[in-house]
Amino acid sequence: MTQGFKSVLGITALLLMVSGCASQPDTANQCGIVATYMEPNREADIYQVVVTHLDGKPVISQPNYRLAIGEHTFTLAELIDAPSLKVKLSARTPKQLTINVAHNQRYHIGAKFKTDKVYRGNDSDFWLPEVWQQEAHDCEFTPAQ
Repeated sequence: MTQGFKSVLGITALLLMVSGCASQPDTANQCGIVATYMEPNREADIYQVVVTHLDGKPVISQPNYRLAIGEHTFTLAELIDAPSLKVKLSARTPKQLTINVAHNQRYHIGAKFKTDKVYRGNDSDFWLPEVWQQEAHDCEFTPAQ
């Protein structure tokens, strides 16, 4: 092989490697936020929640969770203080909410109080966890220094 042909092959191989790398989106710094800090609309029967677990691991509840894009599962305890709620304390059990977190999105989560009937006794079906608001919000992980 001639020196010129080897150079062309080397450059071609380098261009193929670089173009292969460039075609993959860099998602390492991309994130979204799940928030519990805003007071939901009580007129719509939505109440605040406390996060007890994130992706199966116990956590101390925070106002914001900055998360990598993809699916995340929250275990939530409701903070419904509606006078019409007549269930026993033992019926107030945590529930799970799975969110497919997208880049540059903020999800406000809460407890939807079901007002279709009066819930009494051990009936734990009185609420559903939900995303009650989603909005665009810049989010990027900062590289470690």
